[in-house]
Amino acid sequence: MPTERPIERSVPAQRALRLACGTALCTAASYGLALPLSFLSPVLAVLLLASMPRPLPVKMALVLTLVAAFTTSLGLLLVPLLRYYPVCGVLLISVGLFLVFTYGLRGGNVLIMTFLVIGMTMISAAGFASFELAMAVIGALVKGLLLAVVIVGLSHLLFPEPANSPAPPPAPALPAEDVPRVAIRATLIVLPTFLLVLIDPASYLPIILKAVSLGQQSTTTRTHHAGRELLGSTLLGGLLAVLFWCALSLFVHLWMFFLWMLLFALFVARKLYRLHPTQLTPGFWLNTLITMIILLGQSVEDSAAGKDVYTAFAVRMGLFILVTLYSGVMMHLLVAHRENRQGVT
Repeated sequence: MPTERPIERSVPAQRALRLACGTALCTAASYGLALPLSFLSPVLAVLLLASMPRPLPVKMALVLTLVAAFTTSLGLLLVPLLRYYPVCGVLLISVGLFLVFTYGLRGGNVLIMTFLVIGMTMISAAGFASFELAMAVIGALVKGLLLAVVIVGLSHLLFPEPANSPAPPPAPALPAEDVPRVAIRATLIVLPTFLLVLIDPASYLPIILKAVSLGQQSTTTRTHHAGRELLGSTLLGGLLAVLFWCALSLFVHLWMFFLWMLLFALFVARKLYRLHPTQLTPGFWLNTLITMIILLGQSVEDSAAGKDVYTAFAVRMGLFILVTLYSGVMMHLLVAHRENRQGVT
């Protein structure tokens, strides 16, 4: 027992440092290399570091990249259907989202589920605007994933996982009878956002990532505080993005971008890994960090394009809040509907 307690204390610290350092390195590398949709790479790095305590082997990394390219490219097949038979296209995407979420809820690979959802929504919406935009988004996803995999491996070298560290507990499995209901709930959260993005894909594509994140979080959050937790993480992510932007404005430089991201990511990672325990779930803090990265990345792109950063941020934050409120309403309506049916039975 005396030899195990220091290890238990060191493992969360190592994981928090790994997550913060990996996120900051990926952010600096992505913007330094001027990758398209530069915020995608740190978002993918956060997902990989938070879900995998071990580094990906080289073969697995290549397979994951090929799977990402293949699954996202499937969205291109839906573009003609959306363009010439929009009602049938939307219905087919709805069924596809339901099946993909069902696959994930029954123990399927979460990353594959994420890329399939992105392919059916983000890529098809981009292709609806133009084929070149869809190919650019696919290229950005593949490049961002490759960079994220490299940075994740480097982060594990800098902050290695102890050989005898405890494995993270598996996610609690849903009862088989609840899987269709929760899959429908996740589909209803993502689908309206997809319809909004069809209006102006070039401006609203990041909203898809937020909706996918909320849809996935709704499949694992089963408490009556779920709606408030989703909204709270969105608001906190927006607040952190504002503070980050103000701090970065004091001295605009790539290395300052790296250092500020390291500080903000470490603040969230300490709470995510319970180094500073709170009553909020790890999903809350993970959603907060992802929201901050997306909002901040879009503000950087707006600034580089000469747009009004503050107006664009206000519009984007408003859309994020509306999407989050809608997801919370859907969760409560479906729970209330289920309780009414059980009462009648």
